[in-house]
Amino acid sequence: MHTTFTVFMVRPVNFAFNQQTAKSNAFQDVKTQELNLHDQALKEFDQFVKVLRDNDVNVIVIDDKPDPHTPDSIFPNNWISTHSDGKVFIYPMEASNRRNERRPEILEELRNRFRIESEIDLTFLESEGKYLEGTGSMVLDRQNKLAYACISPRTDKKALTIFCDLSGYKPVVFHAFDKSGQAIYHTNVMMCIGDLFAVICLESITNADERERISNLLLASGKEIIDISYEQMRKFAGNMLHLTNSKGQSLLVMSRQAHLSLSATQQHIIDRYCKIVSSPLYTIESGGGGSARCMIAEIYLENR
Repeated sequence: MHTTFTVFMVRPVNFAFNQQTAKSNAFQDVKTQELNLHDQALKEFDQFVKVLRDNDVNVIVIDDKPDPHTPDSIFPNNWISTHSDGKVFIYPMEASNRRNERRPEILEELRNRFRIESEIDLTFLESEGKYLEGTGSMVLDRQNKLAYACISPRTDKKALTIFCDLSGYKPVVFHAFDKSGQAIYHTNVMMCIGDLFAVICLESITNADERERISNLLLASGKEIIDISYEQMRKFAGNMLHLTNSKGQSLLVMSRQAHLSLSATQQHIIDRYCKIVSSPLYTIESGGGGSARCMIAEIYLENR
């Protein structure tokens, strides 16, 4: 099972600009830090859930709690991932206020609904200053068991190696930078992998040898490459997720901003593989520095 139609999302209770994450996340707009973002973000969240459900995606919504304050709880894919062999991984995160997102009652809810064979907790790495923020730090090619990861303050090579040793994935390590030369904080803002295609900002991989290696590996693993520009990446065109709905239809989920940034040629290529599903997430993107893919934690577990 390489794609899924069951996901969970966390409905925010106090979405806000997170000062603790802004240093490493250049996608956060500092102009939003004085604004009250929550009401509009909540509207965007609820509309996004409706759009997914209207497209036959099974969305489990879990409500955030007001205390302690977790401004980024809307991005659960950074602290948990589930796998078809029954494994659940819990990840180490850089910002201390994000660690409170790892709520035991969410895990309990998943245990009640799905068969979990083992829970693997990597949060001990936080004491070493080593982080791996889930499927933000890694873009998983579940079909070929490859874990693509661009190194950043939030994505540590040792932590990645430990995950791969425990999960059976092979690490694919590289470096990616924005136009100002800052390391891209999460791999999933510069690339997305589908069953038969990959959306990637190749120009962000500034080392020519690394860029060629990643391109060749994607092609060798059967992916058609859809290359996006820096400008498209800034509009979250890399932050997409390939799902298959309950009717067996392939979907590529993204924000409205990302959708509008695509060229006609890029849309045509995607249309050969997937139906594009998009929803406006402008407030969440500007204040949180993440988009559609970051908001979705896929469920690959068997139902109870």
